[in-house]
Formats: sequence, C-alpha cells, structure tokens
Amino acid sequence: MFESLSEGLQSAFKSLSGKGKLTEGNMRDGLDIVRRSMLEADVSYAVVEDFMSHVSEKALGKRVLLSLRPHEELINIVHNELTSILGPVDPSLHLKKDGPTIIMLCGLQGSGKTTTCGKLSQLLLEENIKPMLVAADLQRPAAIDQLHVIGKQLGVPVYSDPGNTNPVKVCQQGVAKAEQEGARVVILDTAGRLAIDEELMAELQKIDKKVGPDQVYLVVDGMTGQDAVNSAGAFNDALELDGVIMTKLDGDARGGALLSVKHVTGVPIKFIGTGEHFDALEPFRPEGMAGRILQMGDIVAAAREAHRIVDEKEREELEAKMASGDFTLDDFKKMMEKVAKPGLMGKMVGLMPGMNQFKDVLESDEAAGGIRQTIGAINSMTMAERRNPKIIDAHRRNRIAKGAGVQTPVVSQLIKQFEVMKPLMQGMAGQGVGDRMKMMQQLQASGAMSDPSMRGMKVKKSTGKRLTAAERAKQKRDRDKLLRRMKRGKR
Repeated sequence: MFESLSEGLQSAFKSLSGKGKLTEGNMRDGLDIVRRSMLEADVSYAVVEDFMSHVSEKALGKRVLLSLRPHEELINIVHNELTSILGPVDPSLHLKKDGPTIIMLCGLQGSGKTTTCGKLSQLLLEENIKPMLVAADLQRPAAIDQLHVIGKQLGVPVYSDPGNTNPVKVCQQGVAKAEQEGARVVILDTAGRLAIDEELMAELQKIDKKVGPDQVYLVVDGMTGQDAVNSAGAFNDALELDGVIMTKLDGDARGGALLSVKHVTGVPIKFIGTGEHFDALEPFRPEGMAGRILQMGDIVAAAREAHRIVDEKEREELEAKMASGDFTLDDFKKMMEKVAKPGLMGKMVGLMPGMNQFKDVLESDEAAGGIRQTIGAINSMTMAERRNPKIIDAHRRNRIAKGAGVQTPVVSQLIKQFEVMKPLMQGMAGQGVGDRMKMMQQLQASGAMSDPSMRGMKVKKSTGKRLTAAERAKQKRDRDKLLRRMKRGKR
C-alpha cells in the first residue's frame, strides 16, 4: 500500500539523518524530496502546496534545526500533518434505534459497489446487526445475480424485483421488506456508469429524495488517482455525501486520491477496502494510515486483525496454555492454520512497527510452502509427539518426514523453531499489544530473528554477509538474555 510514496518519504528522512549538522539549506533539500514524492504519488497539486507550506514552516523553525535528532522531528511533523489532512473522521454508521437505518452506496461502474455491500454487511454481522441488501442496480445485468450470491455466502437477505425497471420503486419496496423482517440496516446497491452523466445523477437524486437514506456513501476506486477526486466532487455536489469508501488500496494505488479527496471535497473517508475478501474493509483511522504511509506501523489495525483471526474464547484458552507452559505443537499448528490465509501474515507484519522489512518474505510462495510443510509435518506426528517433541528421535523424524512427504531436515527445523518460539509465547502471555510489539522489536534488535531456526526470514536488502562463529554465539547470548528478561517480567 502506497509503496512509492512511503519510499520517497523515507528517502527524504534518510538524506537528513546522515548530516552531521542540519542547516536550513539541507532541510530544504529534504523537503523538496517530500514534495516530489507526493506529486509523483498523484496527490492533488493544491493539497501538496498546502501540506508543504505547513510542514516547511514548522521544519525550518529553530527548535527543529537545533534539535539533537532533527530528522526525527521532521518525521513527527510530517506524521501530524498527514493525520490533519486525512481527518478527522467518524467511522460510525449512526444507526437509528427505531426502524432500519438506510445506507445508499453510489459510484462509477467498476468501483466495487456491489462487493462493498458484502463487506459492509460483514462488518455489521460482526456486531450482531442484521442487514438487508437491496439490488437497485438495474443497468448492469449481472449486478442483481452478484448481490444474491454475496447474500447467500454471508447469510444476508437480498431484495430484488427482476421485472421492475424503476430503481426508486425497488428501493422503496426493499426498505418496506426490511421493516417487515426486522432488519436494522438496509444497504442500497445503486447503478453506476462508466463516466458521470446527467441520467445517472438524476436517477440517484430521485432515490435520495423519495427514499431518504440516512447515510450516502460514495464508493471510489483508489487506483484511479485524480479521477477519484473529480468524481467525488461531482457526486457530492449532486447528493451531499456523508462519506467515501475507498477500495482497491491493496493494489498499485499511489495514495494520491486518499490524501486528496478529503482536502479537495470536504468529504471524509469512512472506510477503506484492502482486499477481495469480505473481511477486508476497515474503518478509516487517519493517524493509523499516516503511520502506515511513514512505515511506522499501525498497532490498532494489527490488534483488530488479530481479533478477527482468533475470537475472545480462543484467545483466553491460548493465553492460559501459553502462561502455564502447556503450549504444544498442536496449538502451534492451529495458529499456523489461522494465519495461512493468503496475504494475511504479510499484512499483519506490515502493520507492526519495525517489522515491515519482513513483509515481502512472509508473502512469498516460499513462505506459504513452508507453512504447508509445517502443518503437514505436525499432522504426521502422534498426539504424544505433539505434546512432547523431545521424544522425537532420529527414527521418529524419518517416519514423520515420510508421512508428510517432506525431507527429514524440515522436521528437525520445525522442532527447533518450536523450541525457540515456546518460551517467547510464554513470555508474551498476558502482555498488552504494545508490550508484545516492544518484545518483538527487542527480539529483532537482539539478532534472534536472524537465528538459523527462523528459516527463510531474510531481511530485504540484506548484504548477504555470513556471520562468524563469534557473532552467532553473541546473537544466541543476546537472545537467551532477552528470554530470561521476558520471564522475569512475567513473574
């Protein structure tokens, strides 16, 4: 997400961090890199100029130039200004207590409206709120069928009237049906066009006037750059939007539309789509997004993803096992199966401060293959071996490897990984998200993440230099010291 923008900003910060003394001249050079990076990311020119005027005013002040760590001060200034541009945002849907809340989705054809209906439904279902979908896109022949498929997958009712050619009546009848069935939210999937035209706007305005939706959201393709900003302005003039849902931010989006739409139109981004699956819709948080752009991570989003993977009951059971030291290979396998979903591990790691460098590794085919081999090897073990891997001798390793269809060193590597991970998991049990992230960063700094047992965990842009025996021994001592410190903190 926003890789080119992130790399450009990091380049600016690095150009300043290596200076023995920071002057107004080399600070301006760094700010020029920031400005160029934003323009290359397709951020609106007016937004860039306004942003740079605020950043420059603060960055060229004496407090920053005379600071011991001026580049860190600049990062903080840029983070605050990005947060200011993107916010404030209220991601709540403002549901009514009496009668269904009506949410109308609009947007150009191909922006992802129909899929977003499913994603919004998934968010509501997670809050135990019953929605109903209304198929009011009568322009695209497959739209009604697609919405019914989505409804069936999620267990959400869908109202449609295939013989009706009046979208206003379809919406009115859909709302009446939702009231009869006790649905708390009605989501209207309206028609789009390849481009904005008078017919489209007139149709949407009729629905807005006759049905009276409580919230009107524009669904925008984040990969369309400045076209997204232009369409947001046109739709807002016609309908007075309550917010924008920006989709496809997991693709090659350069970030320009995200940074521009609020500033240019005054319409806040309420949600962002970060994938194809129904659970890939996030409430938009300006400070978290600013952290992601600056490669500082987003702890809140990481915690939210973790709670999606493991529910409260499972988490409590796992915490108890970890704390008591009863964490087994069976538990390890269950964790691996939870995170084996394509792209999930890379996404989680990308949200953690200081861990973004491992993202590409964890999203690779090699990493996915390693997870499959690990699960296969554990499946090939007996229950006694899973509970106590210390009993796995050479004969058992050969049998396990043969049963899983892998080489014997894969089984040996798995056991070694588990022996490293088990005390870490025990040390993290009961800790808050912030403490766990701190421990992971300490572990990384100690060199433990370079341990040979962490197979495949090569940092991007590695020099490829082999460690000497003394360096490996020091890493092991540092790791053991960290584990002892973590255990003392637990007690």
